[in-house]
Amino acid sequence: MTQSSSTESPAATRAPTPGPARARTVSTRPSRKVRLIQAAVVVLVLAAMGLSTEWRSADAPATRAEAEQTFDPAAYGKETFPKVAPLIEQNAVPLTELVPALVADADAAGEKYGKREGTSPYSFPASAEGTGGELNGSMLSLTVEGLPANTQVWVQVGPAITGTSLRDATGTIKFGDFLNQVQYADAGTALNNEVRTTVLAGVQPATLKGKKIAVTGAFTFLTPEVVTLTPVKFEVAP
Repeated sequence: MTQSSSTESPAATRAPTPGPARARTVSTRPSRKVRLIQAAVVVLVLAAMGLSTEWRSADAPATRAEAEQTFDPAAYGKETFPKVAPLIEQNAVPLTELVPALVADADAAGEKYGKREGTSPYSFPASAEGTGGELNGSMLSLTVEGLPANTQVWVQVGPAITGTSLRDATGTIKFGDFLNQVQYADAGTALNNEVRTTVLAGVQPATLKGKKIAVTGAFTFLTPEVVTLTPVKFEVAP
């Protein structure tokens, strides 16, 4: 008796050979969302560049240093003083009227008669007639009748003329007219220099005691007990 055996062919027992792997394609192109974000960033950067860019005309100074050098205090004083002085004369309030108003209500008097920049003290155009007294450095005391007994009046007669009363008393000269605080201060000094070389030219302070003097000028208010006038007009009776 012949025994039969079942024999599987090698092909039947061999594991199927996998076919070639299908290559996976990965796109390197940014998604629409990423592209939108990138575009927005570019727009923001360009906007920031525009805000930080200073556009100047062709004839504007190239640098801040050059801009500072364009301000000539002496030239400014010569050009501006002839404009400031008439305004002070036209609006001058007699001290016999102004000082009592300041004593009664300094804020109200300041709003009515004075000018100021921001919250700085008021400066006033004012006039006075009185008798020359003692010298105290560059200031001459002036006795003015009709003022409170405790009020002292001084007139700057040089050689040093200080303060910013002339610059501030008209309200026509603003801090924003200048590049910086230095130029603003220089403008006040330049106007004071014009007082010394024009208004007080020929005035001999040592000879003024006992003389009748008429003064028109400006002062910055600190207290009604002391008034220090910077003159734009100074007349001595013969």
